[in-house]
Amino acid sequence: MAKLYDLYRERLTADGPWGLAATLGMTIEHFEPGLARVSMTAGPAFHNPAGTLHGGVFCDLADMAMGIAFFSSLAEGEAMTTLELKINYLRPVVNGTITAEARVVNRGRTTGLVECDVRDADNRLLARASSTCYVLLAEKAEPIFRMMAKGN
Repeated sequence: MAKLYDLYRERLTADGPWGLAATLGMTIEHFEPGLARVSMTAGPAFHNPAGTLHGGVFCDLADMAMGIAFFSSLAEGEAMTTLELKINYLRPVVNGTITAEARVVNRGRTTGLVECDVRDADNRLLARASSTCYVLLAEKAEPIFRMMAKGN
């Protein structure tokens, strides 16, 4: 069985972002084992009723970066899922590029901790997120590998 990291890189190269990343206009700027950087442009389509970026969009961006950082650290045949996600919103944003930078803080045998900072183009900290991830093995990982390989 392959590494999820390699399958993701192949699919991203062939198809570009897909799913939620494509819907929100995310750009996967960089990823390597344990690290990821993902950006998007905030604008009126993603505003809450108060006219600022909806917190769920902040969370989607951070979750995408943290998931990529964690699965990039997985061994052959391992997949992952998120057990818990927490985010602190520190400053509102209305428009412009926002970037999430995620890093694996700890990787155990079955779980891991990932942290992420979301910043604006002026490098101001907008939000900080953390996620607990669970490592899937063997038959529990197989559906994820099938989906990634088929492009579904």
